[in-house]
Amino acid sequence: MGKPTGFLEYNREEQTAVPALERIHNFNEFHKPLSEKQQKCQAARCMECGVPFCQSGMMIGGMMSGCPLNNLIPEWNDLLYRGAWELAYERLRLTNNFPEFTSRVCPALCEKACTCGANGDAVTVRNNEYAIVENAYSQGWAKARPPKVRTGKTVAVIGSGPSGLAAADQLNHRGHSVTVFERSDRIGGLLMYGIPNMKLEKHIIERRIKIMEEEGVTFRTGVNVGKDISAEEIMNSFDRVILACGASNPRDINVPGRDAGGIYFAVDFLKSTTKALLDNGLQEGSYISAKDKNVLVIGGGDTGNDCVGTCVRHGAKSITQLEMMPKLPDERAENNPWPQWPRVCKTDYGQQEAAAVFGNDPRVYQTTVKEFLKDEKGDLYGAVLVSLRSEKDEKTGRFMMKPVDGSEHTVEAELVLIAAGFLGSEKYVTDAFGTETDARSNIASQPGKHGTSKENVFTAGDVHSGQSLVVRAIRDGRDCAREVDESLMGYTNL
Repeated sequence: MGKPTGFLEYNREEQTAVPALERIHNFNEFHKPLSEKQQKCQAARCMECGVPFCQSGMMIGGMMSGCPLNNLIPEWNDLLYRGAWELAYERLRLTNNFPEFTSRVCPALCEKACTCGANGDAVTVRNNEYAIVENAYSQGWAKARPPKVRTGKTVAVIGSGPSGLAAADQLNHRGHSVTVFERSDRIGGLLMYGIPNMKLEKHIIERRIKIMEEEGVTFRTGVNVGKDISAEEIMNSFDRVILACGASNPRDINVPGRDAGGIYFAVDFLKSTTKALLDNGLQEGSYISAKDKNVLVIGGGDTGNDCVGTCVRHGAKSITQLEMMPKLPDERAENNPWPQWPRVCKTDYGQQEAAAVFGNDPRVYQTTVKEFLKDEKGDLYGAVLVSLRSEKDEKTGRFMMKPVDGSEHTVEAELVLIAAGFLGSEKYVTDAFGTETDARSNIASQPGKHGTSKENVFTAGDVHSGQSLVVRAIRDGRDCAREVDESLMGYTNL
């Protein structure tokens, strides 16, 4: 696919980022797209590799390799190289409901499995996807396409994150009448309030939601199913129900002093900033602010990085990001070969910005909090940290990160953000619908299926499989929609 010798003739060229010290003064997306000519050259680098691992979406070495959506990457790379932009968009939309989201926030599993990357630089798949979908919007090809025939069947989708939106989009195009319930004031779930504006500007979400509304999907915001409206009413009003509520139960840090003022879950912190940004332009006092504070971010993943980038923009006095595990190697280890996901150290935008502002990477490895310190008013003023090392547990035989005696030290902190992941579904939802949960508190289903223990109730996304990527949530939503459609019609063409 692409130009047969393109990978030999052209070097990898990515979208350029606005310098860190410039972009931290606003919450706008900060990557500059390539020109049409440059983008065609990048698409030309896609080689006729024979076995396109980029679109495989398979588990290798316990990690996903290639695109979970099985995007037809070589096909639309070839069409992009040849200038057939509209056809490229049609091929892209066959497998991906929301390329405008994934081309911004996906960690590009496709690129990590690209054959070009085995002995050189991978094809810029995510940038190519971005170019295709944004060109489609500018040309008017990304528009509403309402179904010509309605089936008379009704489906309720609880939650408007990527899995819920994908399921709703699929079922609506099939001809079913779909209503999406969202407890927040805006549609998007994790996309809207869990991902900062500088990674995904919210008008991008609203642009797609408007199309879905024109196609017939009904959205109801500010409705907390299980509290504002009963599960029984939902089940009685719709032929099928999909629970796509996300894994919104955050993992806590239970140490002395946890009740101190100034400690927040990362998702609440990020939501407060985005909501204030959209509601009032980030007026002082309308959000949880890191301005002039020593900030401690607990968690080294993407959410922790988003907290770092947000705190930099707030004007934090200092930022420290704690990671329990050791630092990963800078290059692939011999036991982590291509096309496995590369287990290497990644310095993301937030860490880059913190380093530019404060002069050093904010991450501290093999460290956790032993105690939070609070003053007489109950407000946080510091934390006792302790170093960790890997030791074999005598009972289980597994290696565990355990505290190092005598390694305790105190740091200043007026704001702590807990970004330690999520534990699964929120209990009031599963109790309301009477669905069984698994050992990880996710809504249970048969392996490879989406039906729950409750008749006509299905599940999709993080609440089904645990916290994961947007692209995997979209895939799970699509798979769930197929199963729901078959249960309604006796067959499916999704």
